[in-house]
Amino acid sequence: METAITTFDFARLAGPATFDLTLQLTPSILPAVPTPLAGLAALEPPDAVTLRLGCRRPRVFSFTFTDPALGADPPRLLSAASVSSSRRRCLSPSSTKTHLKPPRDVIKLQDRLRYLLQPPLESLLASDELHFPFAPFSYQFQGVAFLYPRYSAVLADEMGLGKTMQAITAIRMLLRSGETRSVLLVCPKPLVTNWRREFNLWAPEIPLAIIEGDAAKRRWQWSQDQTPVKVANYELLMRDRDMLDEGLAFDLVVLDEAQRIKNTASTTNQIVRSIRRARSWALTGTPIENTPDDLVGIFEFLSPGYLRPGTPPRRMSELVRDHILRRTKDMVLTDLPPKMFRDAELDLSPEQRSTYELAENEGVMQLNDMGQSITIQHVFELVLRLKQICNFDPATGASSKLERLEADLEEVAASGKKAIVFSQWVKCLEILAHQLQRFGPLQYHGQIPSKQRDAVLQQFKEDKSKHVILMSYGAGSVGLNLQFCEYVFLFDRWWNPAVEDQAINRAHRIGAAGPVTVTRMLSLATIEERINQILEHKRALFAQIIGESSAPASFGLSQAEIFSLFNLRTPHGVIQPAAA
Repeated sequence: METAITTFDFARLAGPATFDLTLQLTPSILPAVPTPLAGLAALEPPDAVTLRLGCRRPRVFSFTFTDPALGADPPRLLSAASVSSSRRRCLSPSSTKTHLKPPRDVIKLQDRLRYLLQPPLESLLASDELHFPFAPFSYQFQGVAFLYPRYSAVLADEMGLGKTMQAITAIRMLLRSGETRSVLLVCPKPLVTNWRREFNLWAPEIPLAIIEGDAAKRRWQWSQDQTPVKVANYELLMRDRDMLDEGLAFDLVVLDEAQRIKNTASTTNQIVRSIRRARSWALTGTPIENTPDDLVGIFEFLSPGYLRPGTPPRRMSELVRDHILRRTKDMVLTDLPPKMFRDAELDLSPEQRSTYELAENEGVMQLNDMGQSITIQHVFELVLRLKQICNFDPATGASSKLERLEADLEEVAASGKKAIVFSQWVKCLEILAHQLQRFGPLQYHGQIPSKQRDAVLQQFKEDKSKHVILMSYGAGSVGLNLQFCEYVFLFDRWWNPAVEDQAINRAHRIGAAGPVTVTRMLSLATIEERINQILEHKRALFAQIIGESSAPASFGLSQAEIFSLFNLRTPHGVIQPAAA
């Protein structure tokens, strides 16, 4: 007899351990049917019979198969005994349960359940699936849980909280789950080696390709699809724009130091927005540097058209809330040594004061004589000249800041500690290097070849006679870990306090040896004091948009505010800024 299964009641499997099986009998072969069933064929109707069969409930298993391109089976998670006690406190399985939360724009029930039914992230990562050199902090699990399900996200943690590790772990999980197969990570050129080092530490099994070399080599590297993660720098993207237009596409594009694309009209912004991708993540400790519209530039990469220039701060805060995660050290690292600020408010030396007043009076007169033809560049040149005089008198070399710095470094060296001194001018750093010889100064700035910089940092760390390193804000504000330093000096003030905070966080970060003392030098009754007063008023705006009252200031000066530093007038009235 032939039978055809016409009904199989799967729903019953979830209830009693029985199910109904309906058999369709084929009359053409009834002679071959055994006697007990042959009698059934004579019944008119039916031509089918339902039998109730017992059945044990099935056991259900699920498996995740690693893509062969990702290498061998991952090593086991480190045992608790190998993790430091401080990190174990931050990762207590009994008290920490971090679940993947679907973004608010996930509407379909099946998509929301996919995240809500996942086990806690701590259990997932502790089940022999992923290896970590150190147990992550609980807030880092939250960062991973924030990034993993999102197609558009900004991780805006304060510098030093491990944005790199959180991004790598989220990338690692996406690759392991098969949700992502190709990732492009874009960062400033000085940070390429840092990302390579961090991937080797946190995800050693993931093959990594650094896009570099001549054009032919780079074209070959771009075309390789066996490597799941490619790392390129912003400058290189501009050279390889044509290659990116040749059909390259990625499942995920991650921008480190994403404030680089804040200007929607910039070439860099346009290039990264043109890259075809499914997911877009941005990493930055300063999502707003000059105006709230900086966020518009970043969101044009994340979700084009989502934010509009000129959106009121309160409304902008509401719109970005589900897409931005920001934590500060004060919020999540209660065991981190404190950061103590000392404002060294200094009077100019007599020589500096005389030169300063002469330069300011002559400069303002020249600007007034220019009338309506004045531009922002003309005012900016005067501001820079006055700021440089606040550091050193150009004629005599006199400097009240240097006198204070030498006195403080005497104490630093006597205690066997190390210090970082920041300035925005390389020439200033060179003068300091000559004046501070007894403290064994090392220099780290844009004129130091890239290949020599790691050696400079290594010498500073290991040589006990090197008590101070002189850094420019540009070279030393990102990508460096100098937590063995306990003193930071800001010899002159940067336009943007967010950049100052980044510089300070080179020392004040996870693993800091002790309290970090920050000395901010400020010349009284000068342009420095006036700039600082304007910038202080903008801290509240950052807090209103990003939602963290203790966030670092992150705004520079607008064109109108730079003009307001001086009283520029003509006989016809106040001079208005012309087009730059």
